[in-house]
Amino acid sequence: MKRPVREDDTFARARRGRNIAIAVGLVLFVALVYVVTVIKMGANVLDRAL
Repeated sequence: MKRPVREDDTFARARRGRNIAIAVGLVLFVALVYVVTVIKMGANVLDRAL
């Protein structure tokens, strides 16, 4: 049975950097979709009958 290979610190640091970049990209995408939705619906929300 082979012993598990321990990751090098540089690989762990690179993976962490990629994970952070993906998380930031996802948050920016969600914020963009939210802002576009609010802008497109903003005028219609004020014109509805009460």
